Amino acid sequence: MIEADVAIVGGGPGGYVCGIRAAQLGLKAVVVEADRLGGECTNYGCIPSKSLITVSKLLDKVRDAERYGLRVTGASVDFVQMQKWKSEVVSRLVGGIEMLLRGYHATVLMGEAEVAGKGRLSVVTSTGKEEVSFKNLVIATGTRSSSLPGLEFDGDLIIGSKEGLELKGAPGRLMIVGGGAIGLEFASMFQKFGSQITVVEIMEQLLPGSDPEVVRVVQRKLEGRGAKVYLKSKVVRVAKKGSEAEVEVETPGGKVMVVVDKILVSVGRKPRTEKMNLAALGVQTDSRGYVVTDQKMQTNVPGVYAIGDVRGPPLLAHKASKEGIVAAECIAGLPSAADWKAIPDAIFCDPEVASVGLTEAKATEAGYKVKRSRFQFAALGRALSAGETDGFVKVVSNEEDGLVLGVQIVGPEASNLISEVALAIEMGATVEDIALTVHPHPTLPEGIMEASESAAGRPIHQLRT
Repeated sequence: MIEADVAIVGGGPGGYVCGIRAAQLGLKAVVVEADRLGGECTNYGCIPSKSLITVSKLLDKVRDAERYGLRVTGASVDFVQMQKWKSEVVSRLVGGIEMLLRGYHATVLMGEAEVAGKGRLSVVTSTGKEEVSFKNLVIATGTRSSSLPGLEFDGDLIIGSKEGLELKGAPGRLMIVGGGAIGLEFASMFQKFGSQITVVEIMEQLLPGSDPEVVRVVQRKLEGRGAKVYLKSKVVRVAKKGSEAEVEVETPGGKVMVVVDKILVSVGRKPRTEKMNLAALGVQTDSRGYVVTDQKMQTNVPGVYAIGDVRGPPLLAHKASKEGIVAAECIAGLPSAADWKAIPDAIFCDPEVASVGLTEAKATEAGYKVKRSRFQFAALGRALSAGETDGFVKVVSNEEDGLVLGVQIVGPEASNLISEVALAIEMGATVEDIALTVHPHPTLPEGIMEASESAAGRPIHQLRT
């Protein structure tokens, strides 16, 4: 019997961080992982996808280099070497996670965990079965990809994001069912690798829930490169014919037939709890199966916590990590809670999209007298010199006192820019605070300053509206 102050089931961005923090606080922590440390994000999502996206962006730059005066001939992608490099990146991070856990004296147990009764876990490992006795339990099992009737994954013609990241070449014709964050990242990436892209989205816009002005920039870029985008549409029939498929899509304008080589389904995710036997503890879940917790990450059962994607949207690795810290600190008796004001989000499509806080529509719904201000990257020196001028920074503020309510960015390095305004929102900053902060020139963050200057009523590099 392995004894633990806290047993953490799931070694992803929430679970392993929880294990590290718990061990730092002197708790005897056991992290149980069924597959690979780092979880879905490190092994099959965030890290491998961004590795491949980096290559696709570099290829795109090289192919467009002649307009900068750089002549390159014969640029191509060696998918075998690219996949090898991607795997090396993943392995290095997984090794680092294992080193940190062991360095802090947290126990790592590789196997499938199931609740065996109050205060007990049964873990099936490669060598047999282990029993873990715990005082506290943290559920960090994450989510798995959802499929659709008629579009069940077969690992060949109809694939999910995991299989999409393992492809040995770019499909000639790729259909992506689901125009959310994951779907659009794949669309932008494989479009650069040479695939003819078709996106089918059941909602009225891509990236449902995002600012429509932001989404229009992304859709315009996709379609400008030849992609077909069907909104308010759904796949109604798939006829497999050898190595390709004939797909019938129901659109507002009627039925459309599309012949493709691969169909990548990205229509959301489901909580991964079915193998844990949580019913034995009486843990409450919502109508979609997500575990319900309070701000301290505690479920309705004392001593049982849940963190990360298994708690529900937004399904973000950085949110999971922060929740893992909160859970560990609460178990250790510290006055911790998930009291952050906003969680930033980043989508690595082309151009990138990042947001934090309220959109203009959400701020209006919340009763604020909203002021919106934008600054186009096309007017920014650094964006021009980098040859990346699509998009803008949009600042949403309260007209009465200038309080920054939210920021949406679509454009170059949006994922790297958003943290500045996440901090601003957490600190209760106003547009005046950002406008008065000196930003180095020429840099992309100047776009945030410029948009804030406009919101403060004194734009410099654009006309007052």
